[in-house]
Amino acid sequence: MSKQAEIDYITNIGPDGAYHAQNKPYSDPRCGNYFLDLGAIFLLLPPPPARLLDLGIGSGWTSIIFAQRGYQVTGQDIAPAMIELAQLNKKKTGVTNVDFLVSDYESIAIPELFDCAVFYDSLHHSVNEQAALTAVYRSLKPGGICITVEPGKDHHLSPGTQYAIETYGVTEKEMHPGKIIACARNAGFTSYRVIRRPHGKGVLFDSSPPPFIERCETFIGEVYQAFRKLRRAPSLLNVGNIVVLYKS
Repeated sequence: MSKQAEIDYITNIGPDGAYHAQNKPYSDPRCGNYFLDLGAIFLLLPPPPARLLDLGIGSGWTSIIFAQRGYQVTGQDIAPAMIELAQLNKKKTGVTNVDFLVSDYESIAIPELFDCAVFYDSLHHSVNEQAALTAVYRSLKPGGICITVEPGKDHHLSPGTQYAIETYGVTEKEMHPGKIIACARNAGFTSYRVIRRPHGKGVLFDSSPPPFIERCETFIGEVYQAFRKLRRAPSLLNVGNIVVLYKS
């Protein structure tokens, strides 16, 4: 699908759709889920006033909330019309510690400026997720983190997603943790965590967990824990997920 379709999306969805986009999260029936996601993100981010790069922001509502929390925020979107809505939301809320940028997150070039970056339900709209994660890696300071929040396996096959693809020509892809992690490693990220979106519970997999000796009293216990982890690994693909990527 074309990037132009993403640029034209806000125009193509009409006034009602634009009203919904501008007034998120409150205009959306999933408002409660959005706030659960944001709560999880806040627990994973470094504390404010860290510099935060918010990617694929649409009308900028996540950027506004991050700024209200105290982060120094740069919000990015490929669509000028979306950034216009974000500027209106900034004016309406009165926040001053957020700026907006019209750009393609697959080629954004702001070397080592940010402490953290967030893709909130936006990486699955990429044409080239490898380019997007590589560009963000370069934008992070050493020790920075990137958080992706995605709907999980088979998102692109859902009826609502298929309607968006057929009607508006936008990019909707499967973006499960395995794909994100592979691209992140290629980009240079050194470790990661995968966590269920708040509808589930706990860390599903950690690439650099504490040594087993700290968690298991015997060799049998160690084997048992490893077996349990392997049994749970396939479920990484099937649930909404948060992936935290770490830059050394």
